[in-house]
Amino acid sequence: MMRLVITLSLVLMLSAISLVTARYQARELFVQTDRLVTKAGELDTDWRRLQLERAELARNARVDDIGRNELGLVLSSPDRTLYVQGGELSSNQAQPGGRP
Repeated sequence: MMRLVITLSLVLMLSAISLVTARYQARELFVQTDRLVTKAGELDTDWRRLQLERAELARNARVDDIGRNELGLVLSSPDRTLYVQGGELSSNQAQPGGRP
């Protein structure tokens, strides 16, 4: 009888320790999940900010302004355009592969 009581007492203690451990792990997982959800929200916000920044940097008006002011580019006009006239190539002048 005494052995049965001691055995049941040990089983009860192990069960209680197991329950406490399981609850502790559940709390730890909940905290970790909450942190990851918060981090995912921050990453989503950063992604959207970067998308907006990329769109702003690629805007045509900005590219045009940089080309004109920083690089000194100007629009081409017919009087500044050079036209090259080419004659037909004979078969012995053509490069291999069919490209002139």
